[in-house]
Amino acid sequence: MSSTAGQPAAGTGTQGEDGGPGAAPTADRVWSVPEHLDDVLRNLKPLEPIELPLLEARGCVLVEDVTAPVALPPFDNSSMDGYAVRTADVAGATEEFPAALTVVGDIAAGARDLPTVGPGEAARIMTGAPLPPGAEAVVPVEWTDGGTGTGPVTSMAAHGTAPGGGSGEVLVHRPVGEHGHVRARGSDIGAGALALRAGTVLGPPQIGLLAAIGRAVVRVRPRPRVVVLSTGSELVPPGETLGPGRIHDSNSYALTAAAREAGAIAFRVASVSDDAATLRATVDDQLARADVLVTSGGVSVGAYDVVKEALSRPDEEGGRVEFRRLAMQPGKPQGFGRIGPDRTPLLALPGNPVSSYVSFELFVRPVIRTLMGLPPDDRGTLRAVCPEGVASSPRGKRQFLRGRYHGGTVTPVGGSGSHLVKALSDANALIVVPEETTSVAPGAEVDVVLLG
Repeated sequence: MSSTAGQPAAGTGTQGEDGGPGAAPTADRVWSVPEHLDDVLRNLKPLEPIELPLLEARGCVLVEDVTAPVALPPFDNSSMDGYAVRTADVAGATEEFPAALTVVGDIAAGARDLPTVGPGEAARIMTGAPLPPGAEAVVPVEWTDGGTGTGPVTSMAAHGTAPGGGSGEVLVHRPVGEHGHVRARGSDIGAGALALRAGTVLGPPQIGLLAAIGRAVVRVRPRPRVVVLSTGSELVPPGETLGPGRIHDSNSYALTAAAREAGAIAFRVASVSDDAATLRATVDDQLARADVLVTSGGVSVGAYDVVKEALSRPDEEGGRVEFRRLAMQPGKPQGFGRIGPDRTPLLALPGNPVSSYVSFELFVRPVIRTLMGLPPDDRGTLRAVCPEGVASSPRGKRQFLRGRYHGGTVTPVGGSGSHLVKALSDANALIVVPEETTSVAPGAEVDVVLLG
């Protein structure tokens, strides 16, 4: 799945199929998967950093090291509901011979005025409340009588119904060690320590940490805005009745979902009919909200392949899409270019559902990650035993078969047909058969790319 450095790229004066060194690529050239991916990625750079409020930064990549301006926790505090005590006062406490302590106050979370705990004294304390002066540990309420004068209790009486709980006497039935049930100041992170490194993807735990150290905004690379549209007069939105010769548009939904799963902010556009002028106008309208455009369908050699018809001609700014044949199955026809005033990248994928999804994994996902400032390949490849083998694979093409991976083995799912949506939904991996391999013996190892 990863790109291969040093491969020839489009328009760089490399050798074409019909020319010697320095000859320009021709329409007959067949591109390898790494060549096409490298050519796409070398035309991209990460999006410029911006500052965002924390919740808007979820899923974005941090572009700066963040240090903690304060310690976490910022003060010693209780990890239990119970009583703040001096350890010497409860050292010999048992249920038979409990330690009797005078309760000198109530300490709730957020309390500022703290009572001092002297010898023979205790303060009722809640989880998260600061440890008062003089106290060395916290005895959980379950180790006490809760001030009731009876045996051990399971909880405290609510302050609203028993406001006198912060006074009187409490019986402690068990000893506690120094700093027992106390969260020490800085035990999570010290003031001035590195909290998050640049390059971190901000998920919920990281957002929580930033909030905990007081950061309201953070500098990140924004999530790319990906606009997805399908082409084809035969397409009908899900939920509508199919007429003769019509099918439901599944590609735009699958690709939009895949873009969001990859980290992008993705927008789905209603399918466009097989009319070049309509397609061109739709694409132009979407440029204002797109960092990347992704189309599916209309890239092959048919008379109604409107994506090629509409986008292969240069626009007013000189941008255009180049359409190519790749040595892969599925997904042979591909298109890539930069269009519009901002030279927005556009990837034109084939229309068969499996072809478009495999093409997304190979090419669009790395584009999204590159724009985010992440390494393009996050899937990785592993080796797995294929008990059934692969009966045949076309010579000269890198084949990507749907497979079900489990416990070091992988089984092909649904055959090689590029229309098999059900088989794709059953797969959790792609089996990669190299260009020079025409079959895989049962029980042999294969390369596998996990999809989740």
